Amino acid sequence: MKINTNGPAKAALIILAAASLAAALTGCKPKDDKEAKADAAGEVKTLFAVSTIKAARGELKDYLEFGGDVSAKTSVSALPDAAGKIAEVRVSVGDRVEKNQVLAYVDPSRPGMTYELSAVKAPVAGTVTAVNVVVGSMVSQQLAVATVSKIDALQVTMNVPERYVSKIKLGQNAELRFDAWPGTVFPAKVSEVSPVLDSSSRSMSVKLEPASNDGKIKAGMFARVKLITDTKTDIVILPESSVIARFGEDCVYTVSTDESGQSVARRQVVTPGIRVDDKIEILSGVKAGDEVVARGQTLLEEGSLLNVVSRLEPISGSENN
Repeated sequence: MKINTNGPAKAALIILAAASLAAALTGCKPKDDKEAKADAAGEVKTLFAVSTIKAARGELKDYLEFGGDVSAKTSVSALPDAAGKIAEVRVSVGDRVEKNQVLAYVDPSRPGMTYELSAVKAPVAGTVTAVNVVVGSMVSQQLAVATVSKIDALQVTMNVPERYVSKIKLGQNAELRFDAWPGTVFPAKVSEVSPVLDSSSRSMSVKLEPASNDGKIKAGMFARVKLITDTKTDIVILPESSVIARFGEDCVYTVSTDESGQSVARRQVVTPGIRVDDKIEILSGVKAGDEVVARGQTLLEEGSLLNVVSRLEPISGSENN
């Protein structure tokens, strides 16, 4: 059907088009200021789930770790006065002997010549830690028949690499650990420091003396040595993971509360001190008692809203080292 565009119909179409255009222009009018502010006030903000810890005062012990061997401080070989055949062995390993006590007899006789038995005597009082012969075996003046040691006085010998030599000194405290006694710590002190280094291994021999020996430590054991190089007391301590690097600075995020009672993150630049295991000394920037984000701080910024899901136990001191 053909539409007649002449006359009244044409006028009606023009009026309708004008009304549509007016309605479109009205719809494009911007909102007023009150509506824009209302949208900003109703904006949803991200809430970060974190774990926190309170900075605490305590003690940190910096240390070096080495391996060492336990031996008797006094250990002497008993040598025969004459070469010959062992005629009798009078002691066993573990026997307690006195100085000049007979350990064995050597028969120095030769074919066609008979001699009196020659006694092998203990050079010092102590405990027999080795018997190297049996009856009938041949010995010479250079072969030790037995070894006598003073096992009540033990020492731990270790080799310290050249780069750590400057940190070793007489009287230094140390802690010993042994596989035979898991979880037990034996205190010790540095008793001897070699004045020279081994030219082949570039290491220095160091000896330690256990503070006491109740029979648990035995000669021949392998010791794990923790040598204390620095001790700091009454310092502020935090987990090392709580300190992060931002814009070339070390910082932590402390927890504060805004007017509405919401927990908020505050960026705080800190000066770190020594690091021991997973703990760090804080020289400035945080004081004891401050609540610090220990986990979940990676994405935080100044003013981030926090949901504290857990509070960790404060680091109490040297017993955690």
